[in-house]
Amino acid sequence: MTTIQQKQDIRKLNVDQIKSWMTEHGEKAFRAKQIYEWIWKKSAHSFDEMTNLSLATRQLMNEHFVIHSLDVAKKQHSNDGTIKSAFKLFDGNLVEGVLIPAADRMTACVSSQVGCSLTCKFCATGYMDRKRNLEAGEIYDQVVAIAQQAEKTFNAPLTNIVYMGMGEPLLNYANVLQSIEYITSPEGLNMSPKRITVSTAGIAKMIKKLADDEVRFRLALSLHAANDEKRNQIMPINESNSLDNLAEALNYFYKKTGNRITFEYIVFNNFNDTLQDAKELWEFCKRVPARVNIIEYNPIAEADFKNTEADRLDKFAAFLEDRGVSVHVRRSRGKDIDAACGQLANKETN
Repeated sequence: MTTIQQKQDIRKLNVDQIKSWMTEHGEKAFRAKQIYEWIWKKSAHSFDEMTNLSLATRQLMNEHFVIHSLDVAKKQHSNDGTIKSAFKLFDGNLVEGVLIPAADRMTACVSSQVGCSLTCKFCATGYMDRKRNLEAGEIYDQVVAIAQQAEKTFNAPLTNIVYMGMGEPLLNYANVLQSIEYITSPEGLNMSPKRITVSTAGIAKMIKKLADDEVRFRLALSLHAANDEKRNQIMPINESNSLDNLAEALNYFYKKTGNRITFEYIVFNNFNDTLQDAKELWEFCKRVPARVNIIEYNPIAEADFKNTEADRLDKFAAFLEDRGVSVHVRRSRGKDIDAACGQLANKETN
């Protein structure tokens, strides 16, 4: 372990930094581009895979650098085809990622932190301590591993990525944006940013920073209640990021990027599923150009919430649709392996 700590993770260097290091150590500058391509385009996890480098160069890299890749510690298959993976990081920590297959798409749900600091009352991850942020390479590795699962299991390419796993992406801002750069860059995986959605519990100043940075990916807000009193009860982050502040930040984001926002709304039985709640959500949608994903609740051991009844869900959705709101009811996937929305907590691997 001491040796690993003494070596630098080469994935923390950009191509110019690698180039400088190579020339300082008597290597050709163009080797840097080859190494960078191996890391981010070909997803190499060791220098020994870099077969267009000489053996001496590979030995030199092994002496000074390491690649902190992740491993699949455990994989679970749901009856509906969903695959949940527990990823073991270089320091022994675990995060979870999910492949969600559908007829028209293959979606990777990836984590951005080990645990979470936001303590949302309905989410299993919220009951864990936040141990650390994930590095950009560790987020990238989840995407690569899940893409390989899609190809192997379903003979289909990965089409979409959602940052909706463990953690709050906007509290790991730099690494999340860097990972998206590696995923979307022509020098990386070359995926379209329009196929990527970052979901946040709602941190107004960071949403504005996304706008100022002119990001091209989609943004989703985990809303779950459209009045402050109810939202405070289930999402303590709302106490410092009220709905008024979020509406201002989201409109700023929309004007800067042109990307319409998605509101994620879990319907809890007898909490936020009445027609009055639907009316409040409709009023909020008039303030921010948004579509609404209504999500079934997936019970967790730590909380007493229950999913709403089917007829109440249907009436809730119909109320919004009748008033021109774009609504999609998202049925849960992977419930039987605790892979559904809000259930990720490393339960099987701790």
